[in-house]
Amino acid sequence: MEKLSQDATVTVLRPKLLIPTKEPGLQWLIGSPFFPPFTVISAFRCIHYLENSSSPDYDKESDDARSLLLKGFDVIGALVAGSSDFEKSAREAINAACQLRKLLSDGRELRNEGTIGAVADLDTGHVHVFLSRSGDSTSVLSLASVVYKEHSEEYVWETGCLIRCQLPIKLPFFVPLGNPPDAERMFLRATEAAVAQLKDSQVVFMLERLNEGSSDVPEPIIIRGRELNFRVDLSDIKPVGEEASQDSDPKTLTCKNFCLKSKSSQTVISVENADIIQVSVLFNRSEKSPKSMAPVAEYFPALEEARLLVVDFELDVLCYAAKNLSLIHAVSELVIPALVHQLNSMKKAVLPKLLTECPQLHAYHFNPTGFVHPVTAIYELSYGETEMKQVEIRRSLHLRLGLPFDRPLLRVANALDFSKVKDNSGSNLRQKGLSLLKDVHIGIPSSGVSRGIVSLVQGSYEYHHYLQDGFDDSGWGCAYRSLQTIISWFRLQHYTSIEVPSHREIQQSLVEIGDKDPSFIGSREWIGAIELSFVLDKLLGVTCKIINVRSGAELPEKCRELALHFENQGTPVMIGGGVLAYTLLGVDYNESTGDCAFLILDPHYTGNDEHKKIINGGWCGWKKAVDSKGKNFFLHDKFYNLLLPQRPNMV
Repeated sequence: MEKLSQDATVTVLRPKLLIPTKEPGLQWLIGSPFFPPFTVISAFRCIHYLENSSSPDYDKESDDARSLLLKGFDVIGALVAGSSDFEKSAREAINAACQLRKLLSDGRELRNEGTIGAVADLDTGHVHVFLSRSGDSTSVLSLASVVYKEHSEEYVWETGCLIRCQLPIKLPFFVPLGNPPDAERMFLRATEAAVAQLKDSQVVFMLERLNEGSSDVPEPIIIRGRELNFRVDLSDIKPVGEEASQDSDPKTLTCKNFCLKSKSSQTVISVENADIIQVSVLFNRSEKSPKSMAPVAEYFPALEEARLLVVDFELDVLCYAAKNLSLIHAVSELVIPALVHQLNSMKKAVLPKLLTECPQLHAYHFNPTGFVHPVTAIYELSYGETEMKQVEIRRSLHLRLGLPFDRPLLRVANALDFSKVKDNSGSNLRQKGLSLLKDVHIGIPSSGVSRGIVSLVQGSYEYHHYLQDGFDDSGWGCAYRSLQTIISWFRLQHYTSIEVPSHREIQQSLVEIGDKDPSFIGSREWIGAIELSFVLDKLLGVTCKIINVRSGAELPEKCRELALHFENQGTPVMIGGGVLAYTLLGVDYNESTGDCAFLILDPHYTGNDEHKKIINGGWCGWKKAVDSKGKNFFLHDKFYNLLLPQRPNMV
């Protein structure tokens, strides 16, 4: 084994190189040709293995990788988790990565920039990294250092941008009724024709900036198919200089021409405000003829009984490109191969069901926690999100990406929304009158509990309070507003896609389950923790735990239990007692002294949605059971019910 020079390093942009695991296995290391060699951006777990073998099923892994990985990212190595023979395992990892890269290359010659082989000790968590300069395991080199780069998202999105292309494709073809193999052959021929059309010299690609809010958006650029080089090989790309050309010649323009020249200093650079280039594919054309002639239609009679079958594909690809990459290379080496790969992936899914029930497929793009770049998943829309087959698809994606299995992170509602218009600084423009204040507790002063442990709501919620939406519920609607805040939490965490219900819809739900008489609808009757639990169960399928206390004086005794709730479940809690209801967002608790404070979001607020006014007025803040003046926040002569919604265990 050779020894690398001291300046040889692997740069890691993922916070941890190893996907958390307690079991041995293989993980693919992801990089990009637009970054320096041996720069690891992310890691995916290998989930397909040959039957009764520890060897990966490379065909299935390559199919998944083509669908999941944005064009512009590549497999640059592999990591073996759980081994004590580091050099041997590193050779195995390098060989595995090389085999997968070969399949993903689609037969083109690979760049010889080397391959990473890493080995993780599951007991200590330490990762041993090796390199192969030759691209295989014949010569393995020990590594001097691994550098974990800070502010990795800024690095990725200052260096590059996203390119998006949506392309609906309609494939009409005749299929013989009595010969299914002929139907498959005709379908494959139609998809091959669609691929050929993407590479036609007459096809036109129009590029424009997706973020329309900027004042310095350039005019759209037209690139014709005859100007492109269809080698689908990033290895020979020589990006033009860092400075974008000012003329309109597509041969000299770069992606930087469509990127914002500057962003606000307060903007956090991430996928959400990355520069995005929209590519449209235009097939329709008319050509000049040397002489005038009438249209001609040819007739080909069917030799046997046949029917017309039309298969619809809604292609939606996302690519990553360096800002100094020429637009011509961006289209020919990224966009077109990505469209071809997605079309082929969908073709494989459609083929088994071609003559029965043709699936409705759609690609969605996600940016899950822990990843600095998006991933793509193709879902079959004929399944409901809660149907078992769709759940299993998401479960396998969670396994591959190392995501938890107790919360939805890859549902359709989690997908990146590219329809939001952004302003000059890259920030989303808020549509006035449509948004409520979110997460108003962030940045409030401390509770004053000495050496207490703070346990807070996990995730986002909306602040619902009296008089919102032009509806006067002052004096009776506090529990309704607390319920709306709780449901908004489940919406924003993507456990549900239902709208936050109105007071009337809440009342209607209670009537439908038989808890209330029809006269309850439209009334101003109060509701409490029990009614809230019924509504959450009916509308969301969410179960709740209820804590009863005989007096407000007993609430501090429940702080330990409430702290566990916020740490394990993380949902907002409703506190109801007497004629008042509050939303509890957290507790600050010193277990040794018993000193505690409650983070209260008060639905009785009647003012405008001004964050400073709400905080200064104490409508969201820490409340001691007994304040410094000896006043009790929770009444000692009233009982209280606490509603603790349970986080569904689902993906």
